[in-house]
Amino acid sequence: MGCVERPPRSLNNNMIMDVVVEACGLTKHYGAQTAVGGIDFSVYRGECFGLLGPNGAGKTTTLRMLMGATPPDAGELRVLGHAIPQQAREMRARLGVVPQQDNLDPDFTVVENLITYASYFGLRGPQLSRRIDDLLAFAALEAKAGAGIGTLSGGMKRRLTLARALINDPDLLILDEPTTGLDPQARQLIWQRLRALLGQDKTLILTTHYMEEAERLCDRLMIIDNGRVLVTGSPAELIRQHIEPHVVEIHGPGVDAWYDGIGHALVRRGERVGETVFCYTVDDRPLLDALSRRPELRFMHRHANLEDVFLKLTGKELRE
Repeated sequence: MGCVERPPRSLNNNMIMDVVVEACGLTKHYGAQTAVGGIDFSVYRGECFGLLGPNGAGKTTTLRMLMGATPPDAGELRVLGHAIPQQAREMRARLGVVPQQDNLDPDFTVVENLITYASYFGLRGPQLSRRIDDLLAFAALEAKAGAGIGTLSGGMKRRLTLARALINDPDLLILDEPTTGLDPQARQLIWQRLRALLGQDKTLILTTHYMEEAERLCDRLMIIDNGRVLVTGSPAELIRQHIEPHVVEIHGPGVDAWYDGIGHALVRRGERVGETVFCYTVDDRPLLDALSRRPELRFMHRHANLEDVFLKLTGKELRE
């Protein structure tokens, strides 16, 4: 598969990295609609690779093809060294999946859910018992081993779903919006656990609508829209390449007139979103000096982030 370029060095050491996923010209149509339009990408051992895009961008279809659940219409795909979909069964033995929606069995306890899922991989006996003990500790669920699923909080259910995905000690873990709907404390705990997995040389593929999550966790990421790749790179690279370093968000009475008369000349680029003007600039001092003389205007000055890149590339309109 010659279309995928191998990075020259590992993220964590000087060894050439192993390729875990290779996609070349990956394509999927649903009738006249192109869900995924001939994309190329690669994922390497030991990295967290983010797959980002607005609703309808093609993320779910791409994940389903990676898991062997949806056959591509064109292109080549190898996951963990296996041709997909031809060798999907062999690949799934080394794959863990955290779905977007928890699908735990409500009739079983926490441990029973893990035992049932382990049976699909032929796991049993003392080795499985030790594995379950380790995973309960990993997910901070030791005290809930015998609890029913209905008694668990949302964060506990997500941690159990993560533990279940690890029952077969997978080499590749796919996480589809793993922290959606969780409170900040639960999200932080999930992040800690995912970083621990990266420290064990696991490979993660993550989809998320939380740009902070992607920026914190992903070594590299790919933003797609309308089934096509827009950019690929590390969060820091994409911010540096696509957004001015300083962002000032301004609102208040007369902000439009102020920006049209004075503000636009002080910045490289500006955008109006509702009642707020977003100003992007390399040198923030002239803008901040001007704002200091307009106390009726409220503003927030911050560094550019991945969300700025995402919105610039995919647009600010609402996607349903």
